[in-house]
Amino acid sequence: MENIPVETSAQTASKNSLALRTVSQLFNNIYYIPEYQRGYRWQPQQITELLNDINAFKPEETAIPDQTTWYCLQPLAVKKVSQKIIEKYNFSDPENCFEVIDGQQRLTTIFIILHYLNLRFTENRRKTLFEIHYATRERSWTFLKNELNEKVIDNSNIDFSHMSNAYKAVFDWFTEKQKDIRFDENIFESKLLKSTKVIWYESREDDSIALFTRINIGKIPLTNAELIKALFLNTSNFKKSDQYDINLKQLEIAHEWDNIEYSLQNPSFWYFINEKENLLDTRIEFIFNLMSEKPENDESVSENFTFDYFSKKFKTNSTVEVTQNWDEIKLYFQKLTEWFDDRKLYHKIGFLITFGEKIPTLIELSKGLTKKQFRTALNAKIKRKLSKVQLSTLSYPKPVIKRILLLHNIQTMLNNSKEDSRFPFDRYKQERWDIEHINSAGEEMPENEKHQQDWLNETVPFLEKNRELKDRALNLQKGEFSKLYHDIIDWFNESGKTDGTDGIGNLVLLDSKTNRGYKNSVYPVKRSKIIERDKNGTFIPICTRNVFLKFNSLQVSQMTFWGEQEQKDYFDDIKRVLLKYLSEQLEDKKDE
Repeated sequence: MENIPVETSAQTASKNSLALRTVSQLFNNIYYIPEYQRGYRWQPQQITELLNDINAFKPEETAIPDQTTWYCLQPLAVKKVSQKIIEKYNFSDPENCFEVIDGQQRLTTIFIILHYLNLRFTENRRKTLFEIHYATRERSWTFLKNELNEKVIDNSNIDFSHMSNAYKAVFDWFTEKQKDIRFDENIFESKLLKSTKVIWYESREDDSIALFTRINIGKIPLTNAELIKALFLNTSNFKKSDQYDINLKQLEIAHEWDNIEYSLQNPSFWYFINEKENLLDTRIEFIFNLMSEKPENDESVSENFTFDYFSKKFKTNSTVEVTQNWDEIKLYFQKLTEWFDDRKLYHKIGFLITFGEKIPTLIELSKGLTKKQFRTALNAKIKRKLSKVQLSTLSYPKPVIKRILLLHNIQTMLNNSKEDSRFPFDRYKQERWDIEHINSAGEEMPENEKHQQDWLNETVPFLEKNRELKDRALNLQKGEFSKLYHDIIDWFNESGKTDGTDGIGNLVLLDSKTNRGYKNSVYPVKRSKIIERDKNGTFIPICTRNVFLKFNSLQVSQMTFWGEQEQKDYFDDIKRVLLKYLSEQLEDKKDE
């Protein structure tokens, strides 16, 4: 009860009413969820907790005749729906239409529970519940009313997904409870309808957004993105005389907002501008955080830092101001889209972001520059990432090796100007690509007997040129595997007179799954596995593919060993491709 808003003036307080209503008294109303409201977001755990609380509640007689104690829910803040909304949706009962200012999460959950119970009853026992209409998600009401199914989780959009999971949580809870002979569904229904009450807070204020912001009393805190959306879709920001323009502008912003969110849901786009997975409820908030320059990993920063930044930009609450502020967001997003669509910028910026560069820094760098000048500036940044690198002295596991290998793949793709393929930063980050030895380092020998036998079974077909090792493998005696394993590794590595296993000429990039799949394998086994995965559609980085197909070597006499010449040819290719980044001066003409 402490969350009930306290009016600061008698005049304002007289406009509003506060009452307790049972769940059954919510019936026959039409509830309208306006544009500034978030979608349905309750999790199954919250549903289960609510059901458990209602079920555990025991109504007791009070001193007032015919009245018992009740289970009280959080407030439901509403106001009468405007005539304009009634006409727009053709609501049948204008007197009982309410705009939900706060509490739609609980209201939707109550409907889902009641809907489940209704489906359990015969037709003559079913109740006429209430309607919930969503301004920006018009299909949600139809989905709630007709399409909930405990066997199907609809992931076609985020609201349907949460609603589907909520209904399944209700179904699962009742299914489990019905195993308990003490559980009576009718008693539960009675508790829900008659002994569960909401604090009904009905406002007569004109400004819904102001009330919404002031009494943010929901259990689930609003995100910065949702509060910012409220700023842009607040009808009070527009002159009443421009009602037609208001509708158009609200629809335009809502549509463009959804398009931005949809674009950011594309993994290729998201991982191009991000180092890691999204942890925000909506990805558009990432754009807002960038624009507000919200500090990362700083616990002293207010949770509403980003909202506060945008709130200060609304001073006159005019249509012009709303348009200007929204255009600023669009321009920021369009800059990122422009980079994503440009193949050269995509690869250079994607590389820099992967290794810690920040987008606001790059946007500031791009100001006033042509695309060619911007690419030159990006090249300079990339070169600084590889400063003081001497390829010939690099040895695994120096961190800079990963930068070298990634850039080698990226620049190899860019050097083919007639090709439009792109390096998949999303796969690189999601699949946790890492460095792998071409010739096995032999440090992680298979430990148990089965894995040792599997390793031998894979390796024996490639031992034809060494009958002694093959015979030992086919007639392995107990306790001899360790010696045989290292002899085989040494034979494959030494046959080509290689200079060692930790130099960059013996290292490639591979996704973690493939990497785990051939750990400790000798070169020809690795090669066969790479080719098989490539044939089956697994993305193999172009330079890794070139290595195992030996495309860097002009003369290939055998495919069984990764020898000294192959290592040299691969090393020379890395040096040639990355020359502009490793030399004293940038060779900008080659990168136009």
